[in-house]
Amino acid sequence: MNILYCGDKNIQDGLLISILSLLKNVTEPLYIYVMTMDLHTEKKDYHAISTQTIEYLDKIVTQKNSQSFVKRIDCTTLFAQELPRINMQTRFTPYAMLRLYADQVPEIPDRILYLDSDVICYQNFSNFYHQNIDDVEMVGVLDHYGRWFFHHNLFKLDYINSGVLLLNMKLIKKDKLFAKARKLCQDKWMFMPDQSALNKLCKTKRIVSRKYNEQHKLHSDTVFQHFTTSFRFFPWLHIQTIKPWQVDLVHKKLKIHEFDDILKEYQKLVPYFDQKYSAD
Repeated sequence: MNILYCGDKNIQDGLLISILSLLKNVTEPLYIYVMTMDLHTEKKDYHAISTQTIEYLDKIVTQKNSQSFVKRIDCTTLFAQELPRINMQTRFTPYAMLRLYADQVPEIPDRILYLDSDVICYQNFSNFYHQNIDDVEMVGVLDHYGRWFFHHNLFKLDYINSGVLLLNMKLIKKDKLFAKARKLCQDKWMFMPDQSALNKLCKTKRIVSRKYNEQHKLHSDTVFQHFTTSFRFFPWLHIQTIKPWQVDLVHKKLKIHEFDDILKEYQKLVPYFDQKYSAD
């Protein structure tokens, strides 16, 4: 199974948790690619995930299956060559657009599952991963909130969330989907630039059940739980963002305990994992 993550050093806790959840739920080899980069803007300096951190994650996955690996791909130069200048200051980090450069990375295989680092696997996803995608560029789930506001088809909901995407890279390259999306991110400001660009430009996408990217309440059939920002209406209307590595809040606020074995393993490993941060 080919898996793709993208981000800077700030995703490292989520990356560890997400990978641990994959290891728990599938027995097939995992070929994990992590696209990262250094980026320095006028307002903030971002730092790539270190080689030492990737080596540590690689050791974890190979202990489960000797064929598995975690590979670091430095995209610093690649991103700078097509800088999405007009969308560099949105509320989302520029790293959200990094997945749009995957077609420029020779190592990325034709079929790959992209996951945000705040996605936890709840049960086996083999059926989802191995579905036939010959005729679609990507497979995803409707965005929990955005589907009501941003759909492009007048007659059906079609706006997908980009946190879990099964990608047909061969067709994406042929149709130049990512190249077009990068160009759009250069020329037009968008609230959620990468997600908006993909939804606007993708001509052949498949929408599947919410269980493959559950962005709200965990259900018994959930396959991937995505810890997104949500609206809460009690005791007052407010926005709530809780991530998997905020273990106490996951328990107290979200009342989720189904991932306790994974989070316990994360807490056990993270002191050693943190030592790799200092190498950045």
